[in-house]
Amino acid sequence: MTALHDLAATELVARYRERSLSPVEVTRAVLDRIAAWEPRLHATYALDAEAALASARVSEARWLRHAGAGENVGALEGVPAMIKENIATLGMPTPLGTAATELVPALRDAPPAARLREAGAVILGKTTMPDYGMLSSGLSSFHGVTRNPWDLGKNPGGSSSGAAAAVAAGYGPLHVGTDIGGSVRLPASWCGIFTLKPSLGRIPIDPPYAGRVAGPMTRTVADAALLMGVLAQPDDRDAMSLPAQSIDWQRLERDVAGMRIGLMIDAGVGLPVDAEVVAAVEAAAKRFEAAGARVERVAPFMTRAMLDGVDDFWRMRAWLDISALREERRARILPFIVEWARRGATLSGERVFRGYGQMGAMRDAAVAACRNFDVVVSPTSPIVAYAAEMAAPTGDPERPFEHIAFTLPFNMSEQPAASIDCGQTKAGLPIGLQIIGRRHDDLTVLQVAHAWEAMRPTPAPWPEPPVR
Repeated sequence: MTALHDLAATELVARYRERSLSPVEVTRAVLDRIAAWEPRLHATYALDAEAALASARVSEARWLRHAGAGENVGALEGVPAMIKENIATLGMPTPLGTAATELVPALRDAPPAARLREAGAVILGKTTMPDYGMLSSGLSSFHGVTRNPWDLGKNPGGSSSGAAAAVAAGYGPLHVGTDIGGSVRLPASWCGIFTLKPSLGRIPIDPPYAGRVAGPMTRTVADAALLMGVLAQPDDRDAMSLPAQSIDWQRLERDVAGMRIGLMIDAGVGLPVDAEVVAAVEAAAKRFEAAGARVERVAPFMTRAMLDGVDDFWRMRAWLDISALREERRARILPFIVEWARRGATLSGERVFRGYGQMGAMRDAAVAACRNFDVVVSPTSPIVAYAAEMAAPTGDPERPFEHIAFTLPFNMSEQPAASIDCGQTKAGLPIGLQIIGRRHDDLTVLQVAHAWEAMRPTPAPWPEPPVR
């Protein structure tokens, strides 16, 4: 029998409807699961068990009234959920992962938090992230070290580090992260979970900027689809928010036979792809072929100029923020981040502008590479999880982006891209398959991911907390 903390959101809603489960007992079970893991995992921020149980009791009463008198309930009524800490949530400070931030309670919910609350989700609290979200790591000057539940000596990735670790560990079925270069997909890959980085503007976010999205982080594609139905609603606080569109997010069944699928094994730049990662992704492509899809190789399109140009732009942007802080606050930031950003002060305006231009070059190259395919598949990351205490796989502030060449271009191109587990290494570490769709065709990405769920080898059981 599946433990309550392991139940999918779709099953919870069905069980609540038939009154065979209560949101209160599920919330208690999830809180117990968090208590068992959290001393070692460190994935949560502002966890509020009392408020969560109070919310669960309200949901329980709503379900009872719904059954007896036809009262409407929210799409996520009584389902436990958590939110990445950089998504403003009413009454909670937003540290942005860094000890340099002055802790001031948020005055209102950002759009994703507002939609969860309106849909009746039981918000347990927030999840951790690294300083300013600028690392693919669980290392933070504010939160400490968040670890990977598959191997506590390994990194969960980032910047949605706590969310990915929490999904794998069973901290409730629904989590929301953010992504500007791989920040939901990389930790999803390294923690063996599912995530969708939607098309830019599909899920409104505040503050918005180029490439930044919020996305669902779950164990199943169906749970992510359920969450998309709640989150993908226009909000005028996001000037890049897409217009309202009628999408049946639950329409996941689709035959891949006849689909044209691109296979990209080489990104063109960055870290070499581990042999076990190559083998897992190529095995996935063969399964798609066996199901009737036409699989064709995609040539690499990322260049050193593109990766270094984005690095220049983000160093300058980060340094402008960091240099504006008082010295005593600046000293609290993770040293790796300060060292990386400091060179922004030496960059000329021309160089930064040319770096910004590489974001457009990346967008054009990504769209062109995907143009002739229904979807393109690739490794999510060239490597698997690395040491928990490291800020980046290279350990070098001068080479911070070498591992994001598969994920970054699809933020710049505004295309939807998912990461889904496609196997494990001999050491038992998850490997992620990235599925990329055409711009605004988020549903096809979910459908192909759902098809992969049905055809992939049986995944390993979810990790259990260590025995004390």
